[in-house]
Amino acid sequence: MPRTSAALAAAWQQVVAGGEQAYAGAVLLVQHRDAIVWWEATGWALHPSCIGDPATPPEVTEPIAMTRHTLFDLASLTKVVATTPIVLQLVAEGLFQLETPLGQLLPSLATSPYASATIRHLLTHTAGLPAWLPLYLDAHGEAAYATAIAETMPIGEPGAQVVYSDLGFILLGILVQQLTGADLATAARQRVFAPLGLASLQFCPPRSLRRQIAATERGNSYEANNVGARGHGFPWRTSLIWGEVHDGNAYYGLDGIAGHAGLFGTAEDLARYAAAWLHGDELLPGALVAEATTQQAPGRGLGWVCADTSSPLSAPLSMRAFGHTGFTGTMLWVDPLRDLIVVLLTNRVHPVVREGIQAVRAAVLRELAAAFPARG
Repeated sequence: MPRTSAALAAAWQQVVAGGEQAYAGAVLLVQHRDAIVWWEATGWALHPSCIGDPATPPEVTEPIAMTRHTLFDLASLTKVVATTPIVLQLVAEGLFQLETPLGQLLPSLATSPYASATIRHLLTHTAGLPAWLPLYLDAHGEAAYATAIAETMPIGEPGAQVVYSDLGFILLGILVQQLTGADLATAARQRVFAPLGLASLQFCPPRSLRRQIAATERGNSYEANNVGARGHGFPWRTSLIWGEVHDGNAYYGLDGIAGHAGLFGTAEDLARYAAAWLHGDELLPGALVAEATTQQAPGRGLGWVCADTSSPLSAPLSMRAFGHTGFTGTMLWVDPLRDLIVVLLTNRVHPVVREGIQAVRAAVLRELAAAFPARG
């Protein structure tokens, strides 16, 4: 036990030290054998440098410390916490199969280059879609987004290569709405969050919760710079992004509810969600859980990233481990052979986008993998 405690403290020190350059604040939660063995917060949910800044609401006169219960913009964790489980539930219910072509499910794709790509291709990022496009420059709403994606040039044949793509999960979010009759936020609440008692997980949190949410970027300057000349004249956000989704495709074109981004929540509820996957059949049939968390394409399960010996991030974990990360600085990993859940949430995009998060994530997982040996 002393060795484990020392390793947990060492992992935490990596998080604290990372705050000097990689993010404003962080929460680390470690769960082992269904017990939380570490749960601490450090740094700022709203950095002191933002006080008095014209981008900050004038009524905010003091910085806000990070707490264990701070809500974060979970960014791409949305893909595996909201979109993936619902899509797999629809598979289990027989509405479609993993091998069903998209052209049969989404009319806007019926004559597109992606008509023969399947649900499995979208979930494994092998549909041939580009990684990212600023769809909001020319489109607004699910129908317009689906049409815009259908008109993009493929980067390869379905199944030929893994290219991590937000566009694929945008399509999956649209598909959920078309087949369930409810937007993704409602479907996720009814099908995933409420059954598991995950009260903090939500899209478009009300303004009354803002002081409990970690702030992100001062305006959308990072994304505007990526867009370049095409974005000249676009009404970019310039005030502090706080309590609304940071991602441009989710915010500008889909009003905060999208299959690839938009979800907010706490470390505690993410750990509870991960436990449902660890136990195998709380949300989905066990066979689908096993398939989703087993490599289906290089480094990819269904939605999830699968541990890989060639990955600096996941190499210390067992090859049964699965997880995901998010652009805003979020991370969730589950290692079944260690009975281990690791949640590291940071606001690395606050008040500006910073690098260095990858090194911290890898160091934390390395320390924790050594502290909790794998079975077998």
